[in-house]
Amino acid sequence: MNSINIVKTTTYVNSKDICLAVYHWGEIDHERETIVLIHGYPDSAEVWEAIAQFLKDDFNVVAYDVRGTGLSDIPVDKKEYAFSYLVEDLSSVINSVSPNKAVHLVGHDWGALQAWEAVLDDPLKIQIKSYTAMTPSIDHVGWWFKRQWQSGTLQGYRNVIQRLAGSSYMAILQIPVLPELTWFAGLSYIWPKFVGKMEKVTVQANAKQLRNATGGLGLYRQNLQKGLLHPSTRKTTIPVNMLMMTKDPFVPAYLCEGMQEWASDLSYSEVKAGHWGILSQPNKIAKNIKQYVEQQSK
Repeated sequence: MNSINIVKTTTYVNSKDICLAVYHWGEIDHERETIVLIHGYPDSAEVWEAIAQFLKDDFNVVAYDVRGTGLSDIPVDKKEYAFSYLVEDLSSVINSVSPNKAVHLVGHDWGALQAWEAVLDDPLKIQIKSYTAMTPSIDHVGWWFKRQWQSGTLQGYRNVIQRLAGSSYMAILQIPVLPELTWFAGLSYIWPKFVGKMEKVTVQANAKQLRNATGGLGLYRQNLQKGLLHPSTRKTTIPVNMLMMTKDPFVPAYLCEGMQEWASDLSYSEVKAGHWGILSQPNKIAKNIKQYVEQQSK
């Protein structure tokens, strides 16, 4: 298919009384492999645009606005941000775009965390052929903290304290009202400049940045504490590509070590980029995804 003729279209999928906005780059061709992209916080599916443009000539490329963001509905009951609802959302999207053929999943930030929930213990095994993760599972991170602390060594304690300091913003996001006020007070306006400075690129403003940020807070409030304090020991047989950003201050590479404990078919790869490498190095990340998907499709 000639890329000039490929345009992005929007459809809507219902999942547990929530309407999700789903984006397709080109017409769905069921003979081709399908890649489903899941964004993180405080983004929407728009963050995948450059990567989708790179992949669209070779694959069916799909992304969707996670509940609470973009054009998708915001749950009235904040408990409906729990991982179980997010996994249902993903399953509904896959059923819509590729009902008879498993897809290749790609997740960034909170998109990666919810995607792990869809692959650990293989609940969606018949729907997912492979998974490229840019963040380790919340179980893995929870066990990392436990083991570092239980080591009883000064280095272990130091590692925990340093990581907690680096992730202190997560605790702030748990506080009622304050994060919302911060976004309303102007953080949504300067956010593109903040990310652009971190990644050394120009980041376009998202017209729904305020909605994305405030609507996505439920992800932290419903899932973070339980996942970190009570991590499980689940595994997956789905092939996993652990794609690390080597300059990511929020998800440092050492947090991704030892993922074999969770994935029996695991590959490691890396891109020299910060947390939003999907914006600063989209071609490199897209090439990595393309190579892995082709490898898993043979």
